[in-house]
Amino acid sequence: MEYINQTKLWYLQSIGIQTYEKRFEVLETPQSSIEITWDALQQQVQNCTKCPLHETRTQTVFGVGSRTAELVFVGEAPGQQEDLKGEPFVGRAGQLLDQMLLAIGLKREQVYIANILKCRPPNKRDHQPAEQACCPPYLLQQLKLLQPKVIVALGRISAQYLLKSNLSLSRLRNQKHIYSEAEIPLLVTYHPAYLLRRPSDKAKAWADLLKIKALL
Repeated sequence: MEYINQTKLWYLQSIGIQTYEKRFEVLETPQSSIEITWDALQQQVQNCTKCPLHETRTQTVFGVGSRTAELVFVGEAPGQQEDLKGEPFVGRAGQLLDQMLLAIGLKREQVYIANILKCRPPNKRDHQPAEQACCPPYLLQQLKLLQPKVIVALGRISAQYLLKSNLSLSRLRNQKHIYSEAEIPLLVTYHPAYLLRRPSDKAKAWADLLKIKALL
């Protein structure tokens, strides 16, 4: 059979007909499509040295809560208390967030809480573009593992990142957004730290909480 095929190929080429040999390529599975476990992802974050923040952190702040949570809260970056304890939202802002959850019948253990950045920017400075480019893939992987029913962006920075928007927080609030191809409802509300500085806006935050509860 192989001889006949070779003869046929020679004949076609001799009369000027160009032939092509079909080749089958083995395609490698892209790294992004490989399933990763929670423990493996947390280990990656703990060992991360992609940006200069690893030089000044006490420890990374991975995330906390139920890994089967239907509701996820996303903040901007860890603060000093979070850096020391390795858990997001543990200072005064965290206590207020706990109270906000209780107001709609939820406990911290029933939701998942994370930040865009996993390391604390020193001296309360804003994070730099290089830092923002390195860290978010970890958050995106967390959301992929969780597959929540609702995502809540806490504050302007988190909302702008998740929605790829430059609009102000006031423009992004009071709207039901959709996060990514997964079509997960996303709501925007005030960061608890902001509410500690501006208690007058707690009534607006309460209205946001009622919308979150309705979605669940």
